[in-house]
Amino acid sequence: MITLKSAREIKQMHEAGKLLASCHKEIKKLIKPGISTLEIDSFVEAYLRKNGATAEQKGYKGYQYATCASVNDEICHGFPKKEPLRNGDIVTIDMVVNLDGGLADSAWSYGVGRISARARKLLTVAEKCLYKGIEKTVAGGKISDIGIAIQPYAESEGFSVVRDFAGHGIGPSIHESPQVLHFITPFRGATLKEGMVLTIEPMINEGTPFCRIEENGWTATTLDGKLSAQFEHTIAITKNGPLILTLQ
Repeated sequence: MITLKSAREIKQMHEAGKLLASCHKEIKKLIKPGISTLEIDSFVEAYLRKNGATAEQKGYKGYQYATCASVNDEICHGFPKKEPLRNGDIVTIDMVVNLDGGLADSAWSYGVGRISARARKLLTVAEKCLYKGIEKTVAGGKISDIGIAIQPYAESEGFSVVRDFAGHGIGPSIHESPQVLHFITPFRGATLKEGMVLTIEPMINEGTPFCRIEENGWTATTLDGKLSAQFEHTIAITKNGPLILTLQ
């Protein structure tokens, strides 16, 4: 069932989103060759605690970390690791913040040091895919409009859209209805309404859209070993259009 959020609930989630955005700004300063994703994870947990918040995904279905940290061919749900990031890597840091019961979810992909032109293009296209999807989150539209905006653009730039993971509603729980697909399907899906709060989080691959799940049961990697990038915002649908709750 899709639940509509009150103005009070959206304001509460917006406060969580502002904190999450400020955390990503600090992460951007930390990203460099030599730092580990486990160090970034520890920083995030301490930063949220200092600001009166918690990492909502820690403990979710047994997940052990404050962040997901996905490097290079890892699409999503990568575990933070001790191994240092290297020059030329790309890394996606994903987190869900709980501030006084309001939740916000955002992922961002970063280049580490000097990255290749192909990796830079992937990051640029993946971020543009996010905003093309956001443009379609207007009351009266269909949820399928989001994928219709994203897939053709990604493919026109020589990349692919992951099919195995989707955006979602968010509110008191991390994952709520509806599911937000980032690719074209024959189904129009739910009508977008004022008060809906969604995550839009296209995962864009350098090569094939297909993935495998690693032995840890969480981490998805590209089937061909090529790069993947993701950008995600939490969006509230308002009478004035989409409101990005996690805007940096």
